[in-house]
Amino acid sequence: MPEDGKSKGVALGSDEAEEHLIREAEKIAVAVGRMFPGLCEVVLHDLRDPRHAIRAIENNLSGRHVGDSVTELGLARIEDPGYPSVIQNYPNQFPDGRPAKSTSIGIKNAAGQYIAALCLNLDVSVLSPVTLALSNLVATDTEHREQPLETLRDRNARELRTVVEAHAAERAATPRSLSREDKRALVRQLQRDGYFDSRDAAQTIADLLGVSRATVYNYAK
Repeated sequence: MPEDGKSKGVALGSDEAEEHLIREAEKIAVAVGRMFPGLCEVVLHDLRDPRHAIRAIENNLSGRHVGDSVTELGLARIEDPGYPSVIQNYPNQFPDGRPAKSTSIGIKNAAGQYIAALCLNLDVSVLSPVTLALSNLVATDTEHREQPLETLRDRNARELRTVVEAHAAERAATPRSLSREDKRALVRQLQRDGYFDSRDAAQTIADLLGVSRATVYNYAK
């Protein structure tokens, strides 16, 4: 046993335990803020001292400082231990009018009382123009949405064979044993699907169906 008569497993006093918990939360605040520079403000409030609550502020976007007072959410948690621990993605606003998306996480001590709050304030004014630009970038004209103008892949012989054989199998037949009408319908479908755009497609289809190239073109009319 140590000379002071205390074992290593003795718990910290309540004040020491709370201070330790807040110091650990401070590490998280700094790390998260530095991960999103210029974008997300992270503030740690010490609710034990509401008039000087801000314990740490990383990536400062609101103009507040360490030692500034608690917010309304902090006061609500101080007054009511039953107040929600996490309030996520609620609309907010920086002092200069920029819109923000915020999340507030309450931290309780072992007695169930709120002693701190970790708050994240995301500057969405930075993201809004980016979102708009991306939306415009990926947007397509409504005029051609129903029927694509082209297919951006190679219509090779192997793919043609797979499609033709699958069509014949659905009719319990081989490509060469398909009826004239089935062959005509298949050729027209292949044309609509863009298979005729590849080189030598007509000859490949003719070989698979056991007809001439001229017949394939005739079916496609």
